[in-house]
Order: sequence, then structure tokens, then C-alpha cells
Amino acid sequence: MTDFLRRIRALPGFLFLILACTLQPAGAQRPGPIVSTGKSALQPGDFIAAVVNQDIVAGSEVIQRMAQLRQQMLAQHEPIPDDETLREKALDLMIDDRAVLTFARENGNKVDEAEIDRYVASIAAQNKLTMPQLLEQLKGDGMDLKRFRDNVRDQIMTERVRDGEVRSRIHISDADVDAWLDQRRSALAGGAELDIAQILVTVPDDAAQNVVEERRERAQKALDRVLAGEDFATVNKEVSEDGNKANGGDIGLRPIDRLPDVFVAGVKGAKEGEVVPHLVRSGGGFHVLKLIKRSGARALNEVLETHARHILLQPSTQLSMEAAAKRLAEFKQQIVSGEATFEELARKYSVDGSAAKGGDLGWSRAGMLVPEFEQAMNALPIDGISDPVPSRYGVHLIQVLERRTTTVDIKQLRAQARDALTEQKYDAAYQDWLKELRARAYIEKREWPDDQQ
Repeated sequence: MTDFLRRIRALPGFLFLILACTLQPAGAQRPGPIVSTGKSALQPGDFIAAVVNQDIVAGSEVIQRMAQLRQQMLAQHEPIPDDETLREKALDLMIDDRAVLTFARENGNKVDEAEIDRYVASIAAQNKLTMPQLLEQLKGDGMDLKRFRDNVRDQIMTERVRDGEVRSRIHISDADVDAWLDQRRSALAGGAELDIAQILVTVPDDAAQNVVEERRERAQKALDRVLAGEDFATVNKEVSEDGNKANGGDIGLRPIDRLPDVFVAGVKGAKEGEVVPHLVRSGGGFHVLKLIKRSGARALNEVLETHARHILLQPSTQLSMEAAAKRLAEFKQQIVSGEATFEELARKYSVDGSAAKGGDLGWSRAGMLVPEFEQAMNALPIDGISDPVPSRYGVHLIQVLERRTTTVDIKQLRAQARDALTEQKYDAAYQDWLKELRARAYIEKREWPDDQQ
């Protein structure tokens, strides 16, 4: 099972923040090398933003992290705070990175050299560089291959140590498992599975009332069009801001306990093929819903599995979310036209652990993958290829290869329940662990220079 399937939380942009310090477009003004992972060195003219244990956070690193945060917020339609607030958030994330890295170095196991080889090759491919070109770029910025490989080793080790530490803190009792199974049993008995298509008009968090009304009006116009007889998929492609445009907004057949409550309530009473005649409001925005199919209940021990593969690109200072999505859209076109195969492109460009297997993720069940990935995957038909799908890991191109319904025994079912409950508690456990690391660490924030304001 790949790291992605196990949902190991990557330090946001950590590896590619290292990469961004060395790989710049031709002709760009490059600051000098910044060695930020354990080698307390500064480029000329740089400054120390913070000290964490025996390491430093350079001001230029904080500025790069700020740029990454802006990209993410723009891609997710989130409001961007003022520079001072954004800088403080970026600095805190960098401090978290350093605290975790220090712990990983003290407690991590050795990383296999072959695995580092694969990561370095993936980095070169994602940046459209041959290995000699990568070495030349590193040399030009004063970073030799050994130090770069050490940075990659730190990243791999950090992911493993963090995941092991966090999971060891999560305790799931037999009573917790029993309650989860009872809830699922009730959900299955109560209505089975629904296949719903949507047109989504997003509303940013903390949006002003005039913005909310403007978004509501846009969604209402889309609803009026489909109620008047326009093709739902066509309107979806023009208006919707979800990740399922390639499928006309269809999110796929899903158990009702894997759907938002507002969706289940919204299509209650609707007939198959019918559009809900009113907008549905959720935390994400306004939805126009269409009930595609309603299926009968499955037995508790019948599980739907999906065999999929993907190509993952991660954003960096050199590769924005938009640029990564554009590159994946080009990959999709190459696959559809027959210029390249999905497997070839995954092996060459994907930065996920599944790259060596052509992006193959094997069989997965509900709850095994991060929700944003799983939702897009569930919406695809067999052999279907998604549009670029953003997630907490980066941007994905997904293809569904097979689906099947399997029967599992009670032991497997209880193991699935434990996995699902562990994922529900993972983020809170990670934050608790992070607080403990910060409490034990020496942290000194430096004053931000006036000429860098």
C-alpha cells in the first residue's frame, strides 16, 4: 500500500520548498542557496526569522511559504489575509516543520538509498529536467547532490516518523467500533445508495453578504436553466466550480452515510432523473442537485471497492496550483489522443509512491483515501479520466480501472471500522503531538526587518 493510500500527512510543501530554493526558471533572478534543513547557513542579505532548536528559519523561506499559501487560498477561493497575518501563519508553519524534523532525525530509521533515487528522479521529471540538468542547477546554486539527497531523506523520514507517532496516540475501543458498525447498519437499512449530480457555486468563508447574494444569484440562474430544459452536464461545465465537470457533475453512486446530510435531505422524495427545484446550501456554497439513481440497500458486509491509478504533482514556488493543473490537463489530452499512456506519464512525472507502478493505487474502499480524491474518483465511470483534482497533497489526474462489490468477514469489517475511526481522529491527534513538540523545543522568533515589510 502506498503512502498516499495510508494518507500520510506530508509537511506542506516541505520537499518542494527545498526544491524551489535551487530550481529557478532560466533567466530568473535567483537569490543564493538557502540550506534550511539542518545546515544553519544564510545567503548574503538574508536574515534569520526564527531559531528552532539548533536550526534556523530564514526570512526568504517564510516569504516563499507565504507565496505558497496565497496560491492555495486562491485555488480554494479563500479570502487572503493581510501580509502581517499571512507572514505569521507562514512562520508558524515553518517552525512546525523544524520541530517535527528535529524529532524525526532523533527518532527515525534509515531510509533506503534506492527510495531516495526514485524521489530525486521524480523531482527532476516534474521540473522537466534530465538528471545532468538537475545536477547543473544544484551546482549553480551552491548545493551539491549529497546535500540535496540529505534533504530528500529528511522528508521521507519525517513523513514516516510523524505518521507512526500520531497513529500510536489514537486509541479506538471495541465500543467505538460497535457504535460505528451500528451507525452504518442503520444507514444501509435506511436507504442504501444515491447517485447525485451537482452544480456547485462556492462561497468563501466569512464572505460579505453582498458576495453571498451574488453567488446565490449565479446558482439560481443555473437552476433556472436546467429546470427550463437545458442539459444538466452542459450547464455544469459552464458554471460549476466542483471537480467533476468531466462527468457532468456526477459524484457517483455512494452510500448515504458517505454523502453530506444536506444532499440526502435535498433529494428526499425526488424521482430518478429529477432536478431538485430549489437550491441547497452547504458550508461550501450553493448546490443545484439532480438525482441520477437510487439503489437498494447492501448488506453490512458487502463493500464496494474501486481500482484506480493517479498522477500527482505538488505545487512549489516554481509550480503553482494552476500550472500543475494545466500540465495534468495536457497529460490527459496526450492519453486521450494516444500520444502517451497513463502508466508512462505516471512513472515519469508523478511524485507519489505509486509512480513506480504506473500510478496504480490498487483496490480501495470508502474512507481509505482523502475525501477530495475519493469524491472525484467515485464520480468516474470505468476507464474514465478525471480533470485535474486538487487535494491537500497537490493536484491529481485520476483514472478508474475497475469496480467490484466484495463480501468481507466480521474481522475485516471491524478492521475497516478502526481505520475509518482512526482517520476521523488523525488530525486532532497530530495537532496535539505538534503542540507537545513545540512545547519541548527551543523557539525564538526574531523581529522582522523594517526593509522587508
